[in-house]
This record gives sequence, C-alpha cells and structure tokens, in this order.
Amino acid sequence: MENITFDTSIHSETRDQLREMELVYQSITSYQPAINTPPILDSSVDGHISHDSEHLSGLRPLSEAVKRDIDFIKQFLAGPDATFLPPPSTNAPYLIAVWKEVLSSPPPIIAIGKTFSVYPQNTSRAQGWKSMLAQPESSRAGKRRSTSVKVDVVADNGHSWIRVNTHNSRLLAEFREIDSYLTDSECEDGTDNGPSLARTEFDNSLLRMGRGLLAAAYDNPVLGTPPKVILRLTRIDPVATDGGENDLRIALTIELLREMGLSVELGERGAIMQRLNWVPAVPSPLALMPTHQINLDLSILIALVSDITHASLPKTMDAAYERFIPSASYVNWKRSSFHSKSDRSGDSTNAITRVTNDAVDSTQHSRALAEQLHQEMQKGLLQGFTSDKVLSVQFWTTLEARDRCLRIVDKIGGSAEKRRAHALFPTSPGDDSTSPVEQEAQYWKGSRYPLGFLPLLPIRVFPISESASPVLSQVGFFSALEVTCRTLLAAGGAPHPRAIPPTPESKMTGEDEIQRASVMRTNARLTAHTVQSMLCGAVRGWTTLTANRTSVRTMLREVKTRGSGVEARGRGTGAGNYAAVWIVDPRSLAEVMRSDVSDGPPA
Repeated sequence: MENITFDTSIHSETRDQLREMELVYQSITSYQPAINTPPILDSSVDGHISHDSEHLSGLRPLSEAVKRDIDFIKQFLAGPDATFLPPPSTNAPYLIAVWKEVLSSPPPIIAIGKTFSVYPQNTSRAQGWKSMLAQPESSRAGKRRSTSVKVDVVADNGHSWIRVNTHNSRLLAEFREIDSYLTDSECEDGTDNGPSLARTEFDNSLLRMGRGLLAAAYDNPVLGTPPKVILRLTRIDPVATDGGENDLRIALTIELLREMGLSVELGERGAIMQRLNWVPAVPSPLALMPTHQINLDLSILIALVSDITHASLPKTMDAAYERFIPSASYVNWKRSSFHSKSDRSGDSTNAITRVTNDAVDSTQHSRALAEQLHQEMQKGLLQGFTSDKVLSVQFWTTLEARDRCLRIVDKIGGSAEKRRAHALFPTSPGDDSTSPVEQEAQYWKGSRYPLGFLPLLPIRVFPISESASPVLSQVGFFSALEVTCRTLLAAGGAPHPRAIPPTPESKMTGEDEIQRASVMRTNARLTAHTVQSMLCGAVRGWTTLTANRTSVRTMLREVKTRGSGVEARGRGTGAGNYAAVWIVDPRSLAEVMRSDVSDGPPA
C-alpha cells in the first residue's frame, strides 16, 4: 500500500477511521475462511478436485472497495486544502461493519454481498410481504417480474442472513418529509395532531427492506427452512435522547421489524484489532472410505468394460499414442457411414463437411484415449478398487445406466468390450442359461488381470419402484445432495443442446445414432441420468462411484448455489467417514480405435 504523508493534527476522526480501515484490509488479506470440505473421495491421478467453497464469494470485491476508500482518504488528508475542507464522505462505516459481521457471525461464511431473488408468482408465507414491496404503481400494474435483495453476509452455512444498515440519516429524512406534508395539511385545516404513528399508515425504507429480505428468505430456503434474517443497525438508537418524535418512530420501526420475524441487533461490533489474528477452527481432514454398498454411474460401467482398463499396457508414452492412431479400416468405415446417410437424405455437401470434421475429431479422440491409457499406466483403475475397504462391498446401478451402457457398447464397442458388458448384464436377467461362474469367466477373458481379481459380480440394479425412494433418513452432505438432486429433477429435463433428431430413414432401419442424454432444464451441464444416479446413492447414504469429474464439480456448485450448504464429511448420526462421491479417471470405449487390433469397426 502506497505511503502518503499528511498532517496528523487535522481531522482526527477521519484519521481514526483510516486506521480502522487499514486494520480491516490487513484482516481481509490474512483471512482464512472455515471451509467444510464435502465428502468427496478422489482417486484420480491428479487426486484433487477443486471446491468452489475454498474461495469466499464476495471477498475480493469487499477487499477492493476497502482499498479504494483507504486510498481516497489518504489522498484527501494529504491534499493542500484538507485543513479547510469538511471530512470526506466514504463507505468506510459500512465496509467496517460488514467485515465485523464476517468475523463475528457463525461459520462457515458462504458469501459476502450476495443477491437473492424474490419471485412474485410464488406462494409462500411471505406472500403478504411480497405484495407490499416498494414498487411504483406503474410497475405493479405491468408484468410481474422478480425482484432482488442484497444480503451483506451469508453465514452459518447459509442458515443466517445479515444485512447491515449504518445510516439513520435517510430514515430521519423520511420522517422530516412526512412531517412537512403533515404541517402543510395542518395549515390548510387548522389542526395540529402531531406526527401519526398509526400502523395502518406507518411505513419507511427500513420496513420495506425488512419485508424484501423476509420474502427472499422464504423463496430461497436452506434444506426446506428459510434462513434467519438479522438486521444490524449500527447507528440507530431507539431510546429517545432529545425528546423528539423521530425517536419514537425509530423505536416503532424496530418493534415492527421484530414483529415480522426479523432479528434486530443494535450498535457496532467490537474493534477489529481484537480479531485481527483470529483464525476460525478448521476441522482436521478425515480419511474417507466408500460405503459397503457402492452405486455405479454410467461412466463407471463404461470404464469397467473398456479395453483401456483390461488390455496389456504399452511400455512408453509414444507407444500409447501409436496404439490409437486411427486405422485405415476405421477411417473407411466412418467415411462410408457418412456417405450412406447422405445418400438416404440426398445431402452430399453436408456429408463432405461431416467427414472433414470427423477427421479432426478422430485425431482429438485418439489423443484423449492415449491420455487415458497413460493414466492407466500410472494407476490402474481396477487396482484402485482392491483395498480391504472395497473387497466386501456390493455394487449397484440404476436401470437407465445399465440400459444406456448396453446400447452404447453394442453401438460403438469392440467385440471384447461387448462380451464384458453382457457378462456384467446378461441380456435376459431371468435366463439361467448363463451361470454366475460363466459370467465371471466371460468378463475376465482376455484381461491382463486374473480371473476374480475383483468381486464385481453380480452388479445389482435398483428396482424402478424404489430407485430414488427415501430408504433412510440421511444427514449432512448426503441430505444436501438429495435435496439438490430432487430440486433439479423436479424442474424437468430437456433435449441435449447438440442432440440430432433421428431421420425417418433411420427410424425404419434402426441405424440412428445414439442420442445424447437429456439434460437438466435448469443446468444443461448435468444429464438427467447423472442426477438420477447421484440421487439413488444420496437417499441411501451410499457412495456413488463416478468417472465424471465435471458433473461432480457442477453438482457441488448446485448444492452450494441452491443454499443446501456443504456439510463437512456428512456429519451426523451414522454418517461416519463415508464418502458421498468417489471420483476416478475416465476410461472410454477404445477397442475399435486401436491400430493394432484386426477386429474391425462396429458393424
């Protein structure tokens, strides 16, 4: 911070304010928020998934605002005319008060300066307050749009909202304006009744703020419960000190706010110096483990049958890249496939474009497969499942994940990948012609791992009737994840943005492409089957095993954004040290992409 010299004999209150602002800035730069890390077990090569909660939302803008005011005050005090000028007007009192709330409020702090929406169309206990929000009559008569309110500090894992008010000048100005209207009216009718305190007529900006905060709280519940709303009034004194009617109306305002259900706290917090070196206690990390039942999502089912998972490993990275150079037979198959479709549709120009684009895509896909093979060379997927924690578990999956896995493998998988998929999930589950012993042998046939290396079979499938039924009363993160999944699914799904509708010809021949999975209407980065899989694990308190890191990161964002919080390690009865989600590196179907396999592309 730039050093500026100024006369220390002038503007003593401003200099005191500057010193406190410098303490605030120092405190912000050294602040370490108490972070509840979600119970995510990451066994990928990188071994770490970044959590958005590690970065306190709004902290940087607050720090920048404090820095600007510090520089402004210093420039003022160093000016040649500072002695003759009145003290500058800054946001310092507000910024100081907000930071004191951050330090004093129950952790974890979720956000600073966060905006929440109020939806007029929603029905709730706050509906009466919504209809009374401060809006011009013309706006009320027009379209019913959502409004928003600002919360200065979101604390207690989202369960507490704090709004700071450091100015009583606006409120007093409103009272003076009311008094002037009353005085004008009294002059006309010759009466003098004094300022009216009738509750049917009494209203001001602070009451409107309170109604807006309550309406937003009911529209943005945390695990079904509206957050507690706290108003910190640092400069308003309800006790009459001058005998004026203004003080009576301030006291009435506070009384009405409390009757609404807000918690009103008066006065300023203690000095920043007392908490400058205070660091919130962060729970020590616990060693997470999977549950005794593991829920497998689609990405893991694909990984379990992938050629990359089972094939012998190359000795060098160059050999890994050479393995997935597209073979001539694969290139010819793709080209003939596109030309065949164009002949049926009569669009030869589009076919040429798709063949050109596919050549680029094939190169990128080959490199991605080589990278996955390199990860397998560093850390085998199945080897990560052979600890004592996994050897005695049961594996489960959803019906949709199973069916989609079989469709994908049948369409683009190689012969060995198809054999493994049908060994995991026999085409006719009720058919006893394939015994468990034969299934086991078919799955491990041709693998670099010995027969029975991992007790995968049988993989059980959730019955449709109870796939997402609440089996147990979950706590902590499992509960937050369940609420988030149900909220996403309740909003409905939508076709994938890049989905290609099947042509009439493809419907007749059955040669249509595998359609991209439908996505969540409120977040296109999450597929419906991914959310459904996570829900099936969350409602049971089971670990969901996935190779889809992007979806996990997106889901964590949803859990936090929707106010469900991120409870550390699922604390609570029965939660233990179990992971809610277990991440591994992906393994794609790769057999048909190998340049050293004579088995041609899919038929």
